[in-house]
Formats: sequence, structure tokens, C-alpha cells
Amino acid sequence: MRALLSEVEARQQEMVDTVIAWSRVNSGSRNLDGLAAMETLILEAFAELEPEIEFIDLPDGEGVTPSGDVIINKNGRCIRLFKRPDANRRVLMTGHTDTVFAIDHDFQEPKWLDDNTLNGPGVADMKGGILVMLNALKAFEASPYALSTGWEVILSPDEETGSLGSAVVLAERAVAADIGMTYEPALADGTLAGARKGSGNFVMVVEGKAAHAGREFFEGRNAVVLMAEIIGALSALTNGKPGLTVNPAVVSGGVAPNVVPDRAVCRFNVRLEQPDDAGWFEARLAKIVEQFGARDGFSVRLHGGINRPPKAISKANQLLMDAIADCGAELGIKVDYVATGGCCEGNNLAAAGLPNVDTLGVRGGLIHSADEFVLVDSFAERAKLSALILMAFAAGALDDVLAAKSQKA
Repeated sequence: MRALLSEVEARQQEMVDTVIAWSRVNSGSRNLDGLAAMETLILEAFAELEPEIEFIDLPDGEGVTPSGDVIINKNGRCIRLFKRPDANRRVLMTGHTDTVFAIDHDFQEPKWLDDNTLNGPGVADMKGGILVMLNALKAFEASPYALSTGWEVILSPDEETGSLGSAVVLAERAVAADIGMTYEPALADGTLAGARKGSGNFVMVVEGKAAHAGREFFEGRNAVVLMAEIIGALSALTNGKPGLTVNPAVVSGGVAPNVVPDRAVCRFNVRLEQPDDAGWFEARLAKIVEQFGARDGFSVRLHGGINRPPKAISKANQLLMDAIADCGAELGIKVDYVATGGCCEGNNLAAAGLPNVDTLGVRGGLIHSADEFVLVDSFAERAKLSALILMAFAAGALDDVLAAKSQKA
């Protein structure tokens, strides 16, 4: 194993050069051409592993414009790469090809901040993570343990928009696996995510009646004023359950100061700690829509939903986390975990009953901003960690995780 891990170290510069090249390919979630270009590059990179390949077209999604109109969004397709699907032990490795940076965003070019810090779109989240996954699999496939274990890689094109299209794929493939490994970036100090809050994105649309603000003010129905009341009601739901927060974040409405606005739109997010809190929250939302929609001359409609359930730490998941920490210790890597309010595909896998660790990618930070960075010495470090996890899993060292998962099932 030491020899195989040394070969990972020998590919360190190759990983850095590749992430720079990949970072220059814009693959924002709605840029289907850019996502297709990334798909080609990824298939070329994974070809050495000789996997079976499947493309899974995702259904179109619904979106709401700033003016409140419903539109259809194209979601692209998932890449499924897999080997030995009938093996007794199976691992699901997930990631995403999309970034948050649209094709017209100013942040398009990687640059060095110092000898170990690379700034660039997707270098950490998660083109760098895909390279960690790839190089771990290369080491694993060269090991004597590979033939006993099946692996599957799912790379989605819509994680940054909530995995709305790929959620069904993730759930289906999670059922066929024993453990999950996801390649979101670790924190810069190497800390991994443990429990995660759930999340939902919503759009509230209020329609009233336009009128001249001077001559016919009382003939109008001011949608902005009613939306202000609704925002207060939404905000009041924060702490209705422990750790539950509601964030009304983007508001638009009206066309001119001398016109009573006939439409207002509010986009808001909810974070919740417990799975049962989803029903509580959705019931309160329904009451808000009913209450304010009953006002004379107004209509209120709601779009969206809770797309990522909370990720609680089951016994099986804790055992997996402990085993990964042990693998880190073997390599001289301290592995700690911290609960977070952020969400990722790990939420989806946990909701499907799959124990998983979801920050096995590179060390980095300031993701979702033009200051996103990766610490490049973490490429080989994290690829070795994942390779050792795979070998330990194949050798039976994680069988207590499987037993605990089976007991819960």
C-alpha cells in the first residue's frame, strides 16, 4: 500500500496542472455547453480506469423570474462511471461538475496567490475534488483489494442549484451502495463536515392590482406592502423549532414610484436541524399563503420546497467517520469533524440511508466567491486518504459500518 500511495504523490503536479486547465472551463450550472466540455475532459481523465459509462438525462426544472413568471430550466445530465457493480462490497462516490459562476461572471481565470495557494473558479468546489477521487481510484485499482469491491461515481450537473434534478438519481444509487464518499472541499485546516442542517429554497409571489398612485390610489392593491407583512411572518418562524432559521433574502416589486405595484417577489431559504421539522415548517407556510391570499384583491402563490433533508449522524455514520479518522491517523493526517449549516449531496445520501462522509475533497476555502482557493499540497494528501479508505473498506476493516447500517435497515 505504501508503494501505491507513493505513486499518488508522484502525480501531485499532474493534479495541479489539470485543475488549472479545468478551472478555465466555465461550467456554471446553467451553462450546458460548458458542462458538456467538462464532461468530455472528465471522461478522458477517467478512461484509464476502464469504467462502464452511463449518461442519465435529468428532467427540466421549474424556475421563477425576478418578475414572478414561471420558466423552465434545463438541467443537463449526470455522468455515471462504475466498475464491478455485482461485488459484495460497494461504494458510491459523488461529486458535481457545475460551479456557481455563470458564463458572464467576472471570475473565470485561475491565479496563484502564493506557492501553495491557487485561486480559481471550481479549484476547490469541486473540480479539485473530482481529481482527488480520480487519483484515489487509480491507486485502489492497482491494489490487490480492487477485485473484491465495486465502485460507482456519480457526477451531477446541478448540485450548486440544489440537486433538484439529480436528487432522484442520488437516492436510487445510494440504495445500491454500502458507504458513500463525497468530494466537497474540507476546510482549509483539514476539518471535515459531520452533521448538516437541511435546506429549502422558496419563492413567494404576491399579485395585487396596479393603479395610479395619485389619482386612483385606493383602487390599487399594493403587492409590495402585503409582501412586507408576509416577510415579517416568514421571519417570525425562525427558532420556531431549535436551530430552524428563515432567511428572506431577495425581494423585488413595482415599476415606478407613482404606480401602485401589482406584483412582488421574495426568495427565501430555510435551514432546519431535524427531519420532522420539515412538516412543521411547510404547514406554517401553507397557513401564511392562505391567510394573506384571502386579502381582498390579492393572490399569493408559493414555489419551491425543502430539497435537502437534514443529515443526522447515525450509528453507522459515526462508525464510518471514526474509521476515516483512523485512516487519516495512519497517514499522519488529523481528521476532525464539525457540524455545519451548509448542505450538499451528503444530505441526499443520508436521507436514503447511506452512511457517508461528504468533505473528502481538497483543503480550501472561500468557496462560492471570487476568492475561492485550494491549498495545492492537499491534492496528494487527500487522494492518499481516500485510497486508504477504499483499501480498508475492501479489506473488511469497515465491516462494523455495514453491520450497523444493516441493523438500522
